Parts: sequence; structure tokens; C-alpha cells
Amino acid sequence: MTKQDTTPKPRLHEVHTDPESRHVAEQELAKQVTDEPAEVKSAARWAYERLILYIKNFEEQLDNEHEVAMGFAGSEAGVLRIEGMGYFDPDIVTFYGTDHAGNKTQLIEHVSQLSVILRALPIELDEEEPTRIGFRLAEDLDENPPALP
Repeated sequence: MTKQDTTPKPRLHEVHTDPESRHVAEQELAKQVTDEPAEVKSAARWAYERLILYIKNFEEQLDNEHEVAMGFAGSEAGVLRIEGMGYFDPDIVTFYGTDHAGNKTQLIEHVSQLSVILRALPIELDEEEPTRIGFRLAEDLDENPPALP
């Protein structure tokens, strides 16, 4: 007889003023992220996976004239046009991109300090279509799920 796993799974719940608003929980990826107990993930991996959900959901609501960027609460870092994201176990999340002046930027953040604001910025003038990092991050998570410790 197989022992049943009684470890509580992470919950995801949202309420919006607009009943038509797209919820993060509606994404197929949300099930993959929340299927595994949070206790088996590092704080960095757990933060990384949930950020992917929010970024992808935010991008799905943008038109073709905008792309996602993030601002960092309580910091002088300003706004970063997201071009990459990663984590380093057990507790570091990093963001790659460019700032408002087009300078290459990387933010390395301890998960206990993580506080971001997702923003819609106009696409660069030389781009025909917006860059959608959320879809690439979700695809990578799907194809390369992190190994259990």
C-alpha cells in the first residue's frame, strides 16, 4: 500500500474588481508550480516560479505596443526592461535587462528583500513586436523543471 502524501500544497487565490480580469490561477503553469509542496523548494526557486506566473499573466494582458518591465520598490534602481530572470539556490533571484537609458542592467536580490512592480512600457522604436519574456520563462520551466534536492 502506498503512503498518501499529506503535505499541504501551496494555495493560490485572487479577487479583482473586474470580473473579466485574467487570474494567475487560470494558467496551466500554475498547477505545475503549485503541485509540489513549497517545503521541497528553495526560497529562490519558489520566488522564481511564482514571479514567472505573474509576469506571464501580466504580459497576456498587454497590447502589441507595450512590453513588461519591473520597478523595484524602496530602491533607487528605477525600472528594468526584463530580458532575463534566474535564481541561485537557496535564496537569490536575479533579473537581467536594460534601464530607461538603454544601459545593460542586472539586479541581484535576496528573496527576503524581493518587492517588484510590473509595468507596461512602450516597446522600443526599432522593434516590430514586443519582447515577451514571460512566455520564454514559462516554456523553460516546462522543459527544464528544477531537479529535487
